[in-house]
Amino acid sequence: MDRYAAQRRALVERMQDRGIRDLDVLRVFEQVPRHLFVPDAVAHRAYEDAPIPIGFGQTASQPSLQALYMQILQIRKTDRVLEIGTGSGFQTAVLGQLAGHVYSVERIRELAARARDALDAMRVSNVAVQVGDGTIGWSRYAPYDAILVAAGGPEVPQPLLDQMAEGGRMLVPVGTREAQRLVLVRRHGAEYTHEEVLDCTFVPLLGRFGWPDEGPRPG
Repeated sequence: MDRYAAQRRALVERMQDRGIRDLDVLRVFEQVPRHLFVPDAVAHRAYEDAPIPIGFGQTASQPSLQALYMQILQIRKTDRVLEIGTGSGFQTAVLGQLAGHVYSVERIRELAARARDALDAMRVSNVAVQVGDGTIGWSRYAPYDAILVAAGGPEVPQPLLDQMAEGGRMLVPVGTREAQRLVLVRRHGAEYTHEEVLDCTFVPLLGRFGWPDEGPRPG
C-alpha cells in the first residue's frame, strides 16, 4: 500500500488551484515519490506545496513552481534537457519522466550523491548527474532543447545561451541575491528573446558566470 498516495493527490489538486493545467506534468507529479528525495527529518513535509530545506544552505523548490517551469517549457519526450541545480533530485526525476534525456549539474557533491542514490532507487535510467559549476553548463551533451536553472544569478550565463538548441527554451531567475524575476529565453538562430514571467526568490547561482561564493556552506 502506498501511504503517500493521498498526499500526492492533494498536492496535485493544490497545484491545479495555482494554475497548473498540463496533464502530463500533473500526472508525473502524482507518480514521483517526493518523500524519497528529501532528508528523513523533513519527509513528513514532502507533499507540502512549499520549499523544503535539504541541507548545505539549499532548498527543494516549491512543487507548483517546479511544475510551472515544466508547463512553460513544454517538455517533450524527444527533448534533451539541461538542469542547473540538481538539489534533492526530485525535479530531476520528474524531468526524467517527461523528457528523452536529462543532464543535471550540481555544485555540492553531497547533494549530487544523495540525488543519484534516490534516482537509482527509482531506477531512472535516462538521467545523468555531474558535480560542477552549473553556470558553465555541460557542453559535452549540448545543444539542449530546454534548460532549467534552479538558482538566481545577476544575468543569464553566456555558456547556457551558447548551449541552447535552435528553437530552444530556457527558464532562469535573474536579479539580485535576494530577489529575482523568472525569465523565459528562446533561441531563434543567432537571436535570443527574453520574456519576464514572474517575481521569484531562489538561492544564489554561484559560479564563474554567477555570484562569487562568499564562504563555507552550513550543513
